[in-house]
Amino acid sequence: MKVFVTDALTIELDTERWHCARCAHDIAPARANYKSGLLVREREPSEIHAPIIDPARYEFTFAPDPDWCRILEYCCPNCGRLVEVEYLPPGHPPAHDIALDIDALKAQWAGRDRLAAPVLGPDFIPPPHHDH
Repeated sequence: MKVFVTDALTIELDTERWHCARCAHDIAPARANYKSGLLVREREPSEIHAPIIDPARYEFTFAPDPDWCRILEYCCPNCGRLVEVEYLPPGHPPAHDIALDIDALKAQWAGRDRLAAPVLGPDFIPPPHHDH
């Protein structure tokens, strides 16, 4: 049974595998960090957060310092969907931000009907879908 964990990730309980919610690509074992099976792109912090004051005049510009902060984007290797973005200090390993009790999840979903899509709150605005 497929269970939506986020709008971008599902877990297939029968095989205990993470999958992309858009294209169903097999990403990683469900008992491991899903990020291990995704493509990673490191972004220059100033591309995301441009300085708001003149960097020629001021040492601190309100843009993240790349010596202290790196921005990592994790994407599905099959369809390119952006799955996660994280801010980390340089040298820090990817955060293991979702660790589920797979056995409890299997027991919880044993008697439930399969969902065709994630259940999202009433204020959720879906990201634009771009065909590549």
